Amino acid sequence: MLKFILRRIGVSALVLLGASMLMFFLTINSGDPLKDLRESNAPNKQQLIEQREALLRLDDSPWERYWDWLRGVGGCFTGNCDLGVTINGVDVVTLTQQAASSTLRLVTLATLLAIVVGVALGILTAIRQYSGFDYTVTFSAFLFFSLPVFWAATLLKEYAAIQYNNWIVVGQYAPWTIVIAAIVAAFLLQAVLGGTRKRRLVTAATVFAFVTVLLFVFNALDWWRNPMFGIGGVLLVSAAAGVLVTALVAGLRNRRALYAALTTAVVGVIAYWFTAPLLIGNPSWPLIAGLFVVTLVVSAVIGAAWGGYARKQAMLVTGITGTITSIMVVADILIAHWASFLSIKSRPISTIGSQTPNFTGEFWEQTLDVGTQILLPTILLTLVSVATHSRYTRSSMLETLNQDYVRTARSKGLSEREVIVKHAFRNALIPITTIVAFDFAALIGGAVITEQVFGWKGMGALFQDGLNAVDPAPVMAFFLVTGIAAVLMNLVADIAYAALDPRIRR
Repeated sequence: MLKFILRRIGVSALVLLGASMLMFFLTINSGDPLKDLRESNAPNKQQLIEQREALLRLDDSPWERYWDWLRGVGGCFTGNCDLGVTINGVDVVTLTQQAASSTLRLVTLATLLAIVVGVALGILTAIRQYSGFDYTVTFSAFLFFSLPVFWAATLLKEYAAIQYNNWIVVGQYAPWTIVIAAIVAAFLLQAVLGGTRKRRLVTAATVFAFVTVLLFVFNALDWWRNPMFGIGGVLLVSAAAGVLVTALVAGLRNRRALYAALTTAVVGVIAYWFTAPLLIGNPSWPLIAGLFVVTLVVSAVIGAAWGGYARKQAMLVTGITGTITSIMVVADILIAHWASFLSIKSRPISTIGSQTPNFTGEFWEQTLDVGTQILLPTILLTLVSVATHSRYTRSSMLETLNQDYVRTARSKGLSEREVIVKHAFRNALIPITTIVAFDFAALIGGAVITEQVFGWKGMGALFQDGLNAVDPAPVMAFFLVTGIAAVLMNLVADIAYAALDPRIRR
């Protein structure tokens, strides 16, 4: 495996070298970097032209300019990285760090959500092939995949931001709106769950009644402007998540894993009770990260103590349950600070930029501000990626479920959960790994339209600004980051193949 990795790195380095050469020469020959100055009426026009010629070294040969850039990249291995300066004299290394940080913050959450939701939907639609759920997800996947990004972004800005900001001033749903929402929810859920006509009617009626009562109660409590979740809500959701994770990973018949998951949820809520003053009174990201590490350690200890013969499964269950409990704790604190956030920023959902200028809130209000800024582009990128992942997962899962070894597993009397989770799912992930790896690499450098629509200064904006100005320095920095990301993710995918299929290791 080590030889394979070293060989792949060497080959990838040669590919990047050739591609960088091609990218550099295409960029410098894509236009005239002095075009804006030639059309200028400034009295010092000639002086400005000479300064830019010296800055971009236009009097040198293209090979000399490329070699100088390549030497600067080589300096990155010795701690003396030099990627040049932009056409305005800004250091490209600093600019790239800011752009890469912004883009990673944008695409990481969207990619993780797309992987989890897309793979889950793909597996469920494959298991329930030709059901109402399958048809609903298939239609939605094709719809989201076909939506033009700029048009979907405009719709999100209009209805999820502008109209929501207008509505949150009052924060009350009209009765007819509640009835329509309940009808839509009832129709969608009965279509998803399927079954006989009687079962569909019961499902629709139950969902209609539940949604109607819930929305009227939220209106009465003014929940939309002053929401509350509480420790009881955290415990309820964490315990439910523990039961669900146990059912998927170990099966509910494995009582040790189930008790370990429930113990983790209870311990997590008790720990929240004692650490709440610290989290609310003196919060910081290092503190939150440290508490999360402690949570994982305690979860693993609980899983090992309860696990017995199924210790590994129990530890996996408690680790996931502990992670979900941690997320719910942070969500509860953020929900509790929503009212104070609205008092500072009356129109909470922003349509442009990565943060609100001159925002004066405290730690949790600032976190909400960053979250609301990233909300719309994350939704957009997630919807597009979910459509792709769900279709590929469904196709791969259907192919795997028809294999002989899956039928053999069923004939041996294994439960359907064991057949799907232990046999079919792992092998179905092999082709999905390629899609996920390249999708993440593509998102790092490919969210150009999304960044432009939402005014997000990331790698896409860096590339576009450099290309428009015929400035090779930022364009090559963009290529360097995205190229290395593509190579690394491809290597990760190859290593994941070996982890998923032992035959590949041999």
